[in-house]
Amino acid sequence: MTVPTILVIDDDVQVCETIASLLARLRYACETAHSLEQGLAILETAPVDVVFLDVRLPDGNGIDALPRIRQAPSHPEVIILTGEGDPDDAELAIQGGVWDYLVKPTPIKQTTLTLARALQYRAEKLSKGGGGTVALDLDGVVGISPSMRQCFDLVANAATTEANVLVTGETGTGKELLARTIHRNSPRRNGPFVVVDCAALTESLVESTLFGHKRGAFTGAQQDRDGLVKLADGGTLFLDEVGEMPLAIQRAFLRILQERSFRPVGGTQEIRSDFRLISATNRDLDAMVERGEFRKDLLFRLNTVHVELPPLRTRPEDLKPLAIFHMNRLAEQYGVPAKGFATDFFQQLAQYDWPGNVREFFNVLERSFVISGLEGVLYAMHLPQDVRIKITRASLARSPQTADHEEASVKLHDVTEGTSVSLPPLKSFKRLMEKRYLELLIAQTEGSLQEMLDISGLSRSHFYALLKKNNMTL
Repeated sequence: MTVPTILVIDDDVQVCETIASLLARLRYACETAHSLEQGLAILETAPVDVVFLDVRLPDGNGIDALPRIRQAPSHPEVIILTGEGDPDDAELAIQGGVWDYLVKPTPIKQTTLTLARALQYRAEKLSKGGGGTVALDLDGVVGISPSMRQCFDLVANAATTEANVLVTGETGTGKELLARTIHRNSPRRNGPFVVVDCAALTESLVESTLFGHKRGAFTGAQQDRDGLVKLADGGTLFLDEVGEMPLAIQRAFLRILQERSFRPVGGTQEIRSDFRLISATNRDLDAMVERGEFRKDLLFRLNTVHVELPPLRTRPEDLKPLAIFHMNRLAEQYGVPAKGFATDFFQQLAQYDWPGNVREFFNVLERSFVISGLEGVLYAMHLPQDVRIKITRASLARSPQTADHEEASVKLHDVTEGTSVSLPPLKSFKRLMEKRYLELLIAQTEGSLQEMLDISGLSRSHFYALLKKNNMTL
């Protein structure tokens, strides 16, 4: 039996020695590293089963390095072990696929139990052939950001199962494209991919559209007709904008998911359909359940595997590869040479928050492509005027007003100098100052992401988490 190998990445020598001693008693092999660079080097050259990872390291942030660690040749499980528990870090770590998030000092019993469970999970995964990288057909899906790589991991896992998948995300993030990617990588790839636009279903025709009808079932039913559920037999049924499905039909659809059988309108016999279900929505289904607008039991059925597509504004790393991909596609479509990009073009793209996400981004790129005519390089001047105006307005709106800045400065000065003031609760004060810091940071750097990270010392993921927490965007 192979002895598990555990890697401890922590700049605290005493922590490394303590865990190494524990692992020796458990008869596990142990490697230690006091920096990310050392840890990543070990991962590239030696098989590792589990990584104990600190967050604050001399040469970087452990959570930022999660994608690289999990994509190492041995694809190890990761347990965060940090001395500074932070809810934002914990959320990012869990989203990044860590096994657990432990705060030092952690009792030996808890550390041992967590490690044992992670190793058991890993052993079961490897026994089922899940230890290697799954080769995905990602035709048309572009993304190099950590959040998109996490989506690809979920797609790879979902594609190998028959589980129902719920894809959520804002309008324009590419939910149908991701659903088609799951279908294309699944054993059902040669079967049909049938789209049901739930937003277009009318109460009067929804049953006929989904379940089909028999001749004479209603006025105008001149012949038997298969519904979309039957057409998806042997393939994938995709419920687009499932949050728009009328309550009246949700109960009937729940039965179909349980039994995989239905009765056409006007029919007397049950018909079976072997389909795999993928649903998508830009709405908050949990909130709809609370308001009585969506059935809780149906949501449980839909949400076996949940893939949340991140908005484009949170993944600036993907702007350039998306632009290159779409511009090459446009050049092929129009039969012209591929165009290059000036630096200011991408600088302007990064200043906009893209409320319409990738759909809006591609539309703007095509308009720029047309505006540029025969020119071989795209400049910021080639962006549509309405977009340039929005970018300028947003940039100006981000600059804090002088009066607000002075008021905040006075309050902060009063507190630090011991002036008699009415103090808010510490939690409220910290939140106020955190938001003010972010506002000043954005204004001082004119929204330059790299400058903001350099000045603040924050990691990219932590910075975006703080923006989200304070309801702010770049």
